[in-house]
Amino acid sequence: MQRKGSSQRLSSGSSNTLLRSRISSLMLTMFATIASLYVAGRLWQDAQNRVYIINELDRISGQGKSAISVDDSLKVIACREQQKKLSALQMELAAAKEEGFVAKYYGIDKAKPKKKPLVVIGILTSFGRRNKRDAIRKAWMGQGAALNKMESEKGIVTRFVIGRSENHGDSLDLEIDIENRQNNDFIVLKDHVETSKQLPKKTMFYFAHVADNWEAEFYAKVNDDVYVNVDALGNTLAAHVDKPRVYMGCMKSGEVFSEPNQKWYEPEWWKFGDGKSYFRHASGKIFVVSQALAKFVSINRSKLRTYAHDDVSVGSWFIGLDVSHINERKFCCSSWASGAICAGVQ
Repeated sequence: MQRKGSSQRLSSGSSNTLLRSRISSLMLTMFATIASLYVAGRLWQDAQNRVYIINELDRISGQGKSAISVDDSLKVIACREQQKKLSALQMELAAAKEEGFVAKYYGIDKAKPKKKPLVVIGILTSFGRRNKRDAIRKAWMGQGAALNKMESEKGIVTRFVIGRSENHGDSLDLEIDIENRQNNDFIVLKDHVETSKQLPKKTMFYFAHVADNWEAEFYAKVNDDVYVNVDALGNTLAAHVDKPRVYMGCMKSGEVFSEPNQKWYEPEWWKFGDGKSYFRHASGKIFVVSQALAKFVSINRSKLRTYAHDDVSVGSWFIGLDVSHINERKFCCSSWASGAICAGVQ
């Protein structure tokens, strides 16, 4: 009897174990099926997204079936968005050009100062000429608020240009520093020694300095005995804004003096040929160069050759370049009484 009961209990325990094993297998199978369905669903969803993006790209580009990846498609779409923005900016630029450059600087939108000046005027001066500078400030350059107003409304920046004394830090330098603190209208070329024999290099350093510090359309060099008609100068330059390389002034040539006792002696006279005549160049009293030429001077300042006179030196720098030499008679006036509209009177 005991053996029979034991056999029954053993049989019952084996059945329970088998049932639990079948349930576990069934649950594992169900979990595996659910996991497979989930993974398949995600793969199908990713595939659908991929097809959608490629179809959208094909619809936009009109190029038919595309074999590129989704990542590449997104990059292309981003590029197309940038192209749209660029096209919009180009349209705004074209509209601005239609309004005309003069309108930007003269009277139409004076409430909004323009960041890019039309011209930077450098008035080359020297020690002991305070009276000349004060006369210019009163006559046409202005001071303080008037000087700032000319910059903001007309896009014309004006500064006196001077180097340092041979005895750096002496009373001459101190006087200029005090005057500059009073008026804030100087460009001080700290690496240039102020002497009459170094005027060509001073002119070179001036153009290099303004090209590095102002992003202007033009840069003018003026002597401190020249009186400028600011409006006439601005209107004259505005007519040439679209030209890439402009060298404008009262163009001239003249005799090359080869004797040391002559006032305008040129030590390298022999370079100018048997006729001893200078090539065409702008008078040094007042002339203008465009931005590209000023940057050319800035980049090549260590290699440019200077001659005895600054106007000849500047002309030599541009003689081999593709430059528009503009003989502007408004720069050639000798007095206001001539009746002509003058940009500057020498």
